[in-house]
Amino acid sequence: MKSFTQIIVILTALLLISCSQPLSSTTKGGLAGAAVGAGTGAIIGSQTGHAGPGTAIGAGIGLLGGALVGHAMDKQEAEKKQLEEQQRRQQEEIDRQRREIEEMRRQQRYDDLYRRY
Repeated sequence: MKSFTQIIVILTALLLISCSQPLSSTTKGGLAGAAVGAGTGAIIGSQTGHAGPGTAIGAGIGLLGGALVGHAMDKQEAEKKQLEEQQRRQQEEIDRQRREIEEMRRQQRYDDLYRRY
């Protein structure tokens, strides 16, 4: 029971520390995984008479698994933002080139009119 209490205290401390700024998917996944793992480990451990170690092992495995999944989600989000930024810059370049083409057309019309007279 002592290790279960320690796990709860550690998870609570991590949760409070991470609340100072928005949680990343890695942190959210780690916390959720640790909570689910601790619960599952406690249930399995209590069946074998070792609830404390089961909780600790489950929390550790859940933390690792949740953090790995969350990290993959963070990486995917970063790639998405990078692609969106690249797309935005390309659109700005397209708009700039369209303005240049329109200006060149106006200049060409002006030059054509000037030559006629």
